Amino acid sequence: MTEPYDLITMGRIGVDLYPLQTGVSLAQVETFGKFLGGSAANVAVAAARLGRRSAVISRTGRDPFGDYLHQALREFGVDDRWVTPVDDLPTPVTFCEIFPPDDFPLYFYRRPKAPDLVIHPEELDREAIAAARIFWITGTGLCEEPSRGATLAALEARAKAGPTVFDLDWRPMFWGGEGGASKDGGASGAAARATARPYYEAALRYATVAVGNVDEAEVATGLRDPKACAQALLERGVELAVIKQGPKGVLAVHRDGRVAEVPPTPVEVVNGLGAGDAFGGALCHGLLAGWELEPMMRYANAAGALVAARLACSSAMPTVDEVEGFLAGR
Repeated sequence: MTEPYDLITMGRIGVDLYPLQTGVSLAQVETFGKFLGGSAANVAVAAARLGRRSAVISRTGRDPFGDYLHQALREFGVDDRWVTPVDDLPTPVTFCEIFPPDDFPLYFYRRPKAPDLVIHPEELDREAIAAARIFWITGTGLCEEPSRGATLAALEARAKAGPTVFDLDWRPMFWGGEGGASKDGGASGAAARATARPYYEAALRYATVAVGNVDEAEVATGLRDPKACAQALLERGVELAVIKQGPKGVLAVHRDGRVAEVPPTPVEVVNGLGAGDAFGGALCHGLLAGWELEPMMRYANAAGALVAARLACSSAMPTVDEVEGFLAGR
């Protein structure tokens, strides 16, 4: 095996098509930009932009969009050896609408089934997963088989050998069995959460870090108060719970009693999508560096803010110099 990766992520990948006109619906948009997308891919890119050696476990269609995703990963310095094609399934495409500062509807085209949900347990490089300095999985990977079984198998192989991050990544439309493009379809919110919770709880038993917003934490815990959510996540097995609270900032609680509450970083929002993935990549960077909670949260907040002030996700991920300059007010 090669030298262990700093970060291996596992989960969603696809093509993001973002409108080059803001403040209008897709019905009026005439031109789009094409970008690498998907939470697992974006987090790997974010970490690579910060100088970390990262790789993705995922799948695409055997089509030109799949070829594009391989090309984009390589250009960002992310190892694509575990991104494999699936015959007869198209590479997913996601459209968004951009209504700054806080309305960015998403339309997922992931049917009849997304290739990233066709990861099989027997295909996993369990040795590499166990050896990685950080392993990162997402809630979406638990929504369907065989990805669900593969995700849990990867966590079992990892066996908390090092920081193991569960990105709670709640997308209710992926849990409802509805076809076609979806903005907010699928099962009702309550039914989707009830379906997902046992699988979230199973993943939490293998994770050392849980990260998500209040809605996502509610799926795992049934609670909505941020401090109660954090405590419940710790009780379910993690060592560090990170609760993103939007305009209220971020709360990080460690099992050893350390707590950090960091306010948001002010920025003029262009596109809020991708900010959470930038936060995730920066969180991994801080974990690898052994930072204390408060500076790590401030750094991750800054990385997210920089992406929120830009149009794209993957290509907007900041470098170390950009984050440090932003924090220094340069």
